[in-house]
Amino acid sequence: MPKTRRRRGARLEMTSLMDVMFLVLVFFVYCIFDMTVHKGIKVDLPNAAGAGEKGERIVLTIGADDSLQLNGEPTTRAAVVAKVKDLAAVDMRLPVLISGDRQSSLGTGIEILSELKAAGVEKVSFQVRGGKRD
Repeated sequence: MPKTRRRRGARLEMTSLMDVMFLVLVFFVYCIFDMTVHKGIKVDLPNAAGAGEKGERIVLTIGADDSLQLNGEPTTRAAVVAKVKDLAAVDMRLPVLISGDRQSSLGTGIEILSELKAAGVEKVSFQVRGGKRD
């Protein structure tokens, strides 16, 4: 009795497909971690030890010339407290992060901090660069 060969149907190699999908996944994960959200202007931060803030936050940037930006939008000092209160009213857990250039005057940051605390905004901190400067 002769052996009859069964015809095999077309075969799809899954190994190559899985390799490609893995590389696509790695690419997207790398892209997501590489994206950073920076709200505001570029500032030269002072050096100090501090804890890192994660997640959404309200960023108040004080430039070297004491110009103010709230989440990247130019603003005036008179409007800062009202705008922060409006943003904080949407989500009370949002912290306010004051990012001040090392050339900006200390008085501006302290006065804004005081005004925010007087307005009832409790989660306010300064953004710093960790480590010592050479």
